Amino acid sequence: MFGIPGKQAVTLTPAAAAQIARLMARDGAQGLRIGVKKGGCAGMEYTMEYVTTVDPLDEAVEQDGARVMIAPMAQMFLFGTEIDYETGLLESGFKFRNPNVVDACGCGESIKFAET
Repeated sequence: MFGIPGKQAVTLTPAAAAQIARLMARDGAQGLRIGVKKGGCAGMEYTMEYVTTVDPLDEAVEQDGARVMIAPMAQMFLFGTEIDYETGLLESGFKFRNPNVVDACGCGESIKFAET
């Protein structure tokens, strides 16, 4: 929808692709759908959910056995984002490196995009 020919909407690090592929295999999912919704102290939050059926309007990114679908309303906000999976001493989770974000809250759960 908002793509550039020859360029994926989002990229996955090897760690993120491996974790998504593990989750897909464990839960029998077709992939992971990512999006954004209003909420949080900065105004927007990322959403993630397992997908059992692929929506033809989703932008699909496949890499190393992992499949990520981007909800149509989120495509313009997520274009150019790198998704990583980090494991730390106290927490593990997906990290979004999104060039479209202009501000984020201190806890890292909420983001803000430039107003157009």
